[in-house]
Amino acid sequence: MLRLPDHWVWDSWYAQDDDGLRHAFFLRASRALLDPHRRHRRASIGHAVSTDLRNWRLLPDALVPADAPAWDDLATWTGCTVRGPDRRWYLFYTGVDRAHDGLVQRIGLAVSDDMVSWHRHGDGPLVQADPTWYELLDREMWYEQAWRDPWVFPDPDGHGWHMLITARVNHGAADARGVLGHATSPDLLNWTVGPPLSAPAGFGHLEVPQVAVVDGQPLLLFCTNAVAAGRESGQRLWVTTAPSLQGPWDVASARPVAQPHLYAPRLVPDADGWSLIGFVEHADGEFVGELSDPVPVRYDPTAGLIPDIQS
Repeated sequence: MLRLPDHWVWDSWYAQDDDGLRHAFFLRASRALLDPHRRHRRASIGHAVSTDLRNWRLLPDALVPADAPAWDDLATWTGCTVRGPDRRWYLFYTGVDRAHDGLVQRIGLAVSDDMVSWHRHGDGPLVQADPTWYELLDREMWYEQAWRDPWVFPDPDGHGWHMLITARVNHGAADARGVLGHATSPDLLNWTVGPPLSAPAGFGHLEVPQVAVVDGQPLLLFCTNAVAAGRESGQRLWVTTAPSLQGPWDVASARPVAQPHLYAPRLVPDADGWSLIGFVEHADGEFVGELSDPVPVRYDPTAGLIPDIQS
């Protein structure tokens, strides 16, 4: 568990270094804000390390909002961290700015040689929504421009890199436009935005998407707090399958995952299997804002992603 006495902690992502040390990157904001809803506009990216995914040692923050004026001068949001072929570390993250009152989301990059000191790559965003396929800011359709939560992974066949993105298409019912945005790159620096890897399926957005192969099955895990009419309300964590990590992902057949107290969990390799680590959102009606201990899970073709009671 990772709980900070003076800060709320929420969305997180994980990486492992050459020595086997596990690194957690997470959004954090001061509890002095009092109202947890205010945390989103004060978010920075924290950093901690662990040998067992259960006991964490805090390191300096990885990234904080840039000095104004900048495209990410209001808050830095959820991302992912990968090792490049040059052995450097690449931290992709979401940024929002004061000029758009935090309503326009774009994706940027910071790099590091040691996973401790991070430096922005360039002075602008790296990947932006392409209106050919994706909805831009339209307050009559949605409350923000959704283009966030990048998840980057190498192409399984060795053809560069893929980025999955929380996005919305530019057509259809306002409350059901959520899709899995997609971009590709040969080198982690130059990205081409393409069409989504899923079709609209009754979700307003697909938050913190992640893909992984669990028990031989490619899975897409995502969260949502926005569902259209006809979708089961109250379910917030979902999983679906595809023939490969490149999709296409049949989000219409996504099944809920029974973890009612966690939001934005990640599938993390743990011992000989997989675990979910997410943030505890509420307990007894109060916002908690801390990271959970790992919850062992396995994939069952009939039941979906379920607790691994043998772990």
